[in-house]
Amino acid sequence: MSGFKAFLVKTNALALAVGVIIGVAMGNVVTSLVNDIIMPPIGMALGSLDFSQMKIVLKATGDPKTEVAIRYGNFVNIIIAFVVIALVVYVVASLLLRDAPADPEPPTKTCPFCKETVPADATKCRACTSAI
Repeated sequence: MSGFKAFLVKTNALALAVGVIIGVAMGNVVTSLVNDIIMPPIGMALGSLDFSQMKIVLKATGDPKTEVAIRYGNFVNIIIAFVVIALVVYVVASLLLRDAPADPEPPTKTCPFCKETVPADATKCRACTSAI
C-alpha cells in the first residue's frame, strides 16, 4: 500500500484523476448547455424543430422502442456539444496556461578583441579567451 501511495504522490496520477473527474463533470454541464439552452432557440428559429427527434425511419414497427431508424438529430446534438466542449477547453486552457513572463536578459558586454557578446561580469572571453 505504501508503494501505491508513493506512486500517487510522486507522479501526476492524482492530478490526472482530478482532471478526469472535472472533465466528466464539465462534459455533463456542456451537454446540458447544448441540449437545454442552445438547441431549443436554434430549433425554434428553424421552425420548431427538435433535433433530438429527427430521424430517418428504416423500418416502422409502430413502437418507437423497436423501430429501426437513423437518428441523425442526436448526432447533430453531439457534434454541437463536442464543438462547445472543445471551445470551453480551449478558453480555459488558454487562461490557465499563459506563458510566464520571460526573465530579463542578463547584462552583457562585447569583447574588444573578437567582438563576441559575453556576460557583463566576465573577466575572460569565452570565444577568444582574452582577458577583458
